[in-house]
Parts: sequence; C-alpha cells; structure tokens
Amino acid sequence: MERPSTQGSLNRSQAWSQGAGQPGAGAGAGAEGGALDKYPSEYDGEANQRKGCWASFSGCVGGMWATQQMNVKGDREVHIRTTLRELVIYAIFLCILCILTFGMTSPTMYYYTKVLSDLFLDAPFPDTKNTYRGSTQVMDFWRFTQNVMLDGLYWEYWYDQPMTYTDADDRNILYENKLLGVPRMRQIRMRNDSCVVPADFQRAIKQCYDVYSEGAEDKDAFGIDNNSSAWTYYSEKEMNGSSHWGKIGTYSGAGSFQDLGLNRSQSAEILSDLRENLWIQRGTRAVFIDFTVYNANINLFCVIKLLFEFPATGGVIPSWTFRTVKLLRYVTPMDFFVLACEFIFVFFIIYYIVEECIEIKLLGCQYFKSIWNILDLLVIGLAMLCIGFSLFCTLTIGSKLQELLEDPNRFADFQFLGYWQMQYN
Repeated sequence: MERPSTQGSLNRSQAWSQGAGQPGAGAGAGAEGGALDKYPSEYDGEANQRKGCWASFSGCVGGMWATQQMNVKGDREVHIRTTLRELVIYAIFLCILCILTFGMTSPTMYYYTKVLSDLFLDAPFPDTKNTYRGSTQVMDFWRFTQNVMLDGLYWEYWYDQPMTYTDADDRNILYENKLLGVPRMRQIRMRNDSCVVPADFQRAIKQCYDVYSEGAEDKDAFGIDNNSSAWTYYSEKEMNGSSHWGKIGTYSGAGSFQDLGLNRSQSAEILSDLRENLWIQRGTRAVFIDFTVYNANINLFCVIKLLFEFPATGGVIPSWTFRTVKLLRYVTPMDFFVLACEFIFVFFIIYYIVEECIEIKLLGCQYFKSIWNILDLLVIGLAMLCIGFSLFCTLTIGSKLQELLEDPNRFADFQFLGYWQMQYN
C-alpha cells in the first residue's frame, strides 16, 4: 500500500520539474498550467488527494508569480484567478507607493520656500527701491549683497537694533532658520582674447570678452592677492562643483570663490574689500551665491542658489533656485511608518523582479515584443535607482552634518544632495 503512494509522489515531482521548462509551465502556470496540461492523469481522483508535499509547495510558490502571460493554454478559471490575484497585489503596491510619495512632501514646503524667496528676492534696495528680481546693472549686484543679502543672512537684533541683541543661538534667519556653515560667492570669468576685434576697431578697442564658453574661461590669477581664493582660479574638480544652467548659458562648477563670515561685520568687511578692488570686472560672466538653511521646527532644508549673469551685451540678468527638501527623513513617528513602508516597497520590487525573470525565461524573445513588459522593466529600474539614492542620501547627510559641527566656518555644500533629492521626489 505504501509503495504506489511513494512512486506517485515521485512522478508528480518529476512532472513539476519537467513541466517547468515548457512554455506556459514555469512559475506562472505552476501546478495549474504546464503540469496540469502535460500530466492530466496526475490530477485525477485519488491521485490528486495523494499529492506529495513537494508538489504542493512547488505549486503554491509557483502560483505566487503566476501572471496572465504565463497562462498559454487559455484556461479561463486560471485566467480569472490570476487576474484577481495580480489586481490585489498591485493595489497594495500602489497604496505603498502613494504613502512613500506623499510622505516625502508637505504643504509646509511651499510656505517655507515662499518666505525665504520673499526675503531675498523682494526686499527693496535702500536707495533705488529696486529688488533682486529687477536687477539690471552691476551696481544692483553690490546693492543686493551689501544690503539685502546681509540683512537676510544675519539677524543680530530682535526689534530695535541699538537695544535688543539676539543670543548666539537665536541669530537665525527670520529667527527660525539655521544658516549651515557660511555662504559662498563664486565668480566665472572670460579671457581677454576670447573674441576677435575687427581690424577697423583694433586701434580703438583693446579688450574683447566673448559670451561664456567653458573652453575660454580665464584661469589666470587676477586682482590684488594671488594667494586668496577670491582672486585665484580653481577647477570644477578642485571645488567639487557641478555645472548650472542659467538663463543665457550653462556654467561650469569652476572659478574663483570667496566664503563670507559667521557674522554681519565680518561679511560686510569682506564685501567692501571685494568691491573696492574691482572683483567684478568686464570679464565676469556669472556670480553665484550659495548657502543652505535648516528649520528644525519643520525638519526641512532649503538649498538656495542666487545667480547674477553678466552677458556680453552688458547689464545683469538675475535668476534663482530654492530647493526645499527633507534630508533628515526619520525623526517623527510618521517618518518611521514611512520607513516601514519603504521596506515593504523593497519587498515588492524583489517580488516583481522575480516575476519578470520568470516571464522572460518562459516567453524568451516574445517577452520584449510587448510594450507593457518594457514599461515593467523601466518601472523596476527606476525603483532600484530610487532605492539606491535613498541609501546614498541617508548615509551622506550624516557625514556632511558631522563635518559642519566640527568646523562651522566652512561652506556647507548641499547643492548636489538638494538637486538629486528634488529629482528623487
């Protein structure tokens, strides 16, 4: 009595392993597709009741990844059951994805960006009542930096300047936003020989500075102090910078730079020295002002880049970028709930990777003829990219903040993280 049962179980296991290699049999059809059609006698009467443990396990596991494309025999019952299971799994996946998407954003981001942009872009200059947005000439650059920018960065008084000094811990932008490190001003210049003066004007015009191009950047030291970073050229690699797309050109991450001070008096002295010694000249094509602030009340960073472009036509064209991002992602209980959803999301991606691998094995080249299968692979690829960036961001932000705590006088470069966090969102 025991011998037929053992032999039957062995045959069923062989039927599963052989059927898995046939079209329509693999994990998708499991014990329902290929094995069911190739070995119908194995599922008749008492034989079905005496099915072995391995066959049951294989059928269960195979059924987890069964899809409509794997049901090549067109069994309607299997098709309906598979469709419902796929729908339920995808609905759960979609809910998790929505939680992750909206968990990274907040309505506060808009108001945070608006408050800071109004502070720097719409504050009037003391003499002309113009603003950053309306800057049109070189003097507007100095009016902005020596008045609006200093007023916006350094809050050393509460209400009445002579009487209400703020404590060191309260000297934050708008009293609530911590300036990380020190701001940095960076300039890109063009060489004097970057363009050719026509012969008719060569006696009258001795200097010619072309529109910006990376190959014609002026890499020579200039000004009064060749040992100072403000008057010395540094390559993009040396500055660990990146290119930026302005209104009239795309600028490299190279140039000369000047870091400002931790208080208003230091920064005012630095700016006065740069102005008196003609830091901005005819060869200047762009000046960047970069700094990052953090608000602990709402756990948000704002990475700010203000750009003054000096075109070859003369004048000034201002532009700006405010990137409000959440770089410290796990602080509140809701954040840790999102973290749990992220782990579930990773599980789903692994599940779909296995599913697509099984479909490719079963369908071969036919798999790539469906646009929906290509979109599946694209979604999986983007998801893996996002998972990788999430890990990179979590590890990098900790090291950057540790460096700032050890040396608060250094420039806090969050441009790379801020840009890619926006793309990630």
